[in-house]
Amino acid sequence: MENTGYTTLTRQSGLMREMRIVANNIANAATTGFRQEGLVFSEYVMSVDGASSLSMGQGNVRNTSFDQGTLTQTGGTFDFAIEGEGFFLVETPDGERLTRSGAFTPNAEGDLVTFDGYRVLDAGGAPVFIPPGASDIAVAADGTISSEGNPVGQIGAVQPVNPREMVREDGVMFRADDGFEPAENARILQRFVENSNVNPVLQITRMIEVQRAYELGASFLDAEDERVRQAMRSMSE
Repeated sequence: MENTGYTTLTRQSGLMREMRIVANNIANAATTGFRQEGLVFSEYVMSVDGASSLSMGQGNVRNTSFDQGTLTQTGGTFDFAIEGEGFFLVETPDGERLTRSGAFTPNAEGDLVTFDGYRVLDAGGAPVFIPPGASDIAVAADGTISSEGNPVGQIGAVQPVNPREMVREDGVMFRADDGFEPAENARILQRFVENSNVNPVLQITRMIEVQRAYELGASFLDAEDERVRQAMRSMSE
């Protein structure tokens, strides 16, 4: 295969990966706390002996958008949203993870848990406990939980030390290998949840653009294949 074919194939591979990412964004447009992803393309240049350098485009780096999603008032006592930077800290079987999805509920033991049953933690890594029979639950902007005016715990809001190095493990969970620290400027709102920050219209538009670009590349490969076949037929005559 000639260089033009290799170059086009690397572009097609990147476009296919971007199409999967865009489709996943659209599928999660209504998922609470979901962070939109994008694909970063880079140019790979390699020197070739006796010829000009060879340049190929690669799309291998995923980029997560941490823009604030719209906040929706739910009225749920244990629904929370973070206004500004920061993440809720939760305990999973694989370790502590960060999320912006704040639809919580107390379990049978009184621990505040996520939809998947993972315990919500305070900034120190201890589970957030809601005493049995607690009433008139209120949460302050710093995450302090009170029952009938008496503090009973605090929801942790943390900020990763290196946000760009976080690893997405599923739709709304992130792993911060470089560690995290208290999010000083985060404001926790009770009876609200944060919507996905996906813009469906822009994502559908991008999907159409990627599809057209992929079809154009496929047409070029078909034409190139026919050109090579024609050349081989002419040489064999």
